[in-house]
Amino acid sequence: MPTQSEERRLWAAGYLRVAGVDEAGRGPIAGPVVAGAVALPDLDGFAHEDAALLRDSKTLTPAQLERAERLVREIALAVGVGAASSREIDREGIAPASRLAMRRALERLGEPPDHVLADAFPLDWRRRPCTAIVKGDALCTAIAAASIVAKVHRDALMRRLDRRYPGYGLGSHKGYASPRHLAAVARKGPSPIHRLTFSPFKPSLLPAYA
Repeated sequence: MPTQSEERRLWAAGYLRVAGVDEAGRGPIAGPVVAGAVALPDLDGFAHEDAALLRDSKTLTPAQLERAERLVREIALAVGVGAASSREIDREGIAPASRLAMRRALERLGEPPDHVLADAFPLDWRRRPCTAIVKGDALCTAIAAASIVAKVHRDALMRRLDRRYPGYGLGSHKGYASPRHLAAVARKGPSPIHRLTFSPFKPSLLPAYA
């Protein structure tokens, strides 16, 4: 289970508002990358039937994710969500686009945090200090909460995009390169939300659809 040890260290050092940030959707071949940013209070002594769900979003079932996201929004001091589109991913690359989504999520927190906790790699944002934590979504409660918010938001967005671009199965595989998805792309070609710089589009399909 992730803990708030890093948050408490920063609070003790004088950083009163600490936010965790994480993204969902780096690997798919379709759809945006989405980031969540969450500032939490001190949860020492906190008791709730869903408290154990405040962990890495990748370990949760869809039903658990929905419950966890409701809990995060109930207890958080602030929640922000940001995204970078498939076109921005194609133009900037997935890593810069992920950082762009994270900055947009932090901008939507309202009051800016004094310190940012990021999963895996540091983030340059408003000259605020940032601590990068490898496997942060598994170790840090704020980052885990951000991963939950990002995942739930992106999954809901992909279900809406499935209705806009039917036939690809976006609502089920969420844009990942499943056999069903690849078969649909081979049959229909890419949609406007496919990432044309990602395999299988680069290099085989990109020249035809650029």
